[in-house]
Amino acid sequence: MNIRAAARARILASVVVLASLPALTGASATAQVHGVRLDFIGERELPNAMAFHGTTVGGLSAISYDARTGTYYVISDDRSQTGPARFYTARLDFADNGLTGVELTGTHPLLRPDGATYPPTSTATSTVAPDPEGIAVDPRDGGLVWTSEGERIVPADGPAVLGDPWIRRATTTGEYTGQLPLPPQLHMNSQSTGPRRNQTLEGVTFTPDGRQIVTAMEDPLYQDGDDPTPAHGALTRLTLHDARTGLPTAQYAYPLEPLFATPPDGSTDTNGVSDLVALGNDRFLVLERASVYSANNWKARIFLVDLHGATDVLGRDSLADGPVRPVRKTLVTDLSDIAGLPRVDNVEGITLGPRLPDGRRTVVLVSDDNFASREVTQFIALAARGI
Repeated sequence: MNIRAAARARILASVVVLASLPALTGASATAQVHGVRLDFIGERELPNAMAFHGTTVGGLSAISYDARTGTYYVISDDRSQTGPARFYTARLDFADNGLTGVELTGTHPLLRPDGATYPPTSTATSTVAPDPEGIAVDPRDGGLVWTSEGERIVPADGPAVLGDPWIRRATTTGEYTGQLPLPPQLHMNSQSTGPRRNQTLEGVTFTPDGRQIVTAMEDPLYQDGDDPTPAHGALTRLTLHDARTGLPTAQYAYPLEPLFATPPDGSTDTNGVSDLVALGNDRFLVLERASVYSANNWKARIFLVDLHGATDVLGRDSLADGPVRPVRKTLVTDLSDIAGLPRVDNVEGITLGPRLPDGRRTVVLVSDDNFASREVTQFIALAARGI
């Protein structure tokens, strides 16, 4: 999510290996929750405004691991401002059960159906650039799906500029290969219904068998209620799609936590889902990220989520239209509680990585620096038991 576009210091800025930096490892992240435990095993940061293959590295909003090749795919939420909308490939090195290095290995622009790159958004021409937020690797064939939050600019004295969010398929070099249909409630509208600006399709994952694609709305639709505040949480939506046909098959309400602190008057700071990764058997790790941006104060929490017993709300215009049993969620870790983690920034992406020699599964997080000098691009590694 572009937390505050106005706050971004957009600047145009080679393979960099950070293995020479000291590792931060060994601190326990949390107690065991329903058989799942996460331990902190390292953090690495990329230089601010790092130049790489003609791009400025920043805005890293999601990450996905291809177990067949050992490649990580990391998407940037650059709306074709510093360069074309794009993603990066990376390699992470683990040794002695810790994260020892991060290396970017390539970058590719995301391409339109006609093969061209996406131009920046222009209200003058009603051009809408994508806002890339989620990326996931198909475990069956290695192809990609990625999400855009779309656009919603509704001026008081002019025509609206609307762009629907989307879920698109792509090759590993960025070529367009298709688009999934959305439930009608997720289309943009100039009225106060449907998604809010910058609060739409934030996360995407494949189930481990590759049969389903699951997306997460960051925050509620207008008709589903207000955004989270310090006084209350909110309900947003998780949607399941058949990976073969692309069609939506089910949808569930996800309960968001209240905002962790009181923002200044007039602020739009809130809490929302920033990414998710499927574990199998209808269980997920879901990453919630909140901000009080004026103070550069962030909170990131990982929850274990189970869909069993939740109400299927696919086709419901509003979650207020009838009784709703949300998905079950349990806090696994609050990154603020991790000893040894130097800072919690705008953590937006989560994926499962390889298993360590001791059998634990790595969980990798990435942060979005919003192209701002006061924020960082960081890779955080955890080791999971019970998944």
